[in-house]
Amino acid sequence: MPVVEIHLVAGAHDDRRIEDLLRRVSERYAAVLESPIDRVRAFVTMHAPQHWMTGGVTAAVDGDPAPYFAAAVLEGRPVEQRHRLLAELTDVLCDVLGVTRSRVRGRVVQVPPDDWAIGGVPAATRRRDEIVARSSRL
Repeated sequence: MPVVEIHLVAGAHDDRRIEDLLRRVSERYAAVLESPIDRVRAFVTMHAPQHWMTGGVTAAVDGDPAPYFAAAVLEGRPVEQRHRLLAELTDVLCDVLGVTRSRVRGRVVQVPPDDWAIGGVPAATRRRDEIVARSSRL
């Protein structure tokens, strides 16, 4: 289920840096959630500088973009793990992009298992099926 969306100002970072960011965010996300990395999805959405405003000033004028990210997790993750995810994803953004830490914003979005699909099947159902399958092998 781990999905992270990162919003950045277009032109502020080159493609090599963006690729490094996506790789490192994916690795960190998998580590924090103790999830296989092949389940992690990471996306960057680029916004034209004139379409991004921080504190009433466009990024085209300001020149110090303020990255934003949203990380989706299934409901029930411990608060300590969610807080660690916020801190560590912020660390990666700062390390890779060289942005000012105090300007980074992020959130963890908890999704009920009935509202998240894996291959078109609600995660609640998918998990239930996996439990039944495991118990039938015993």
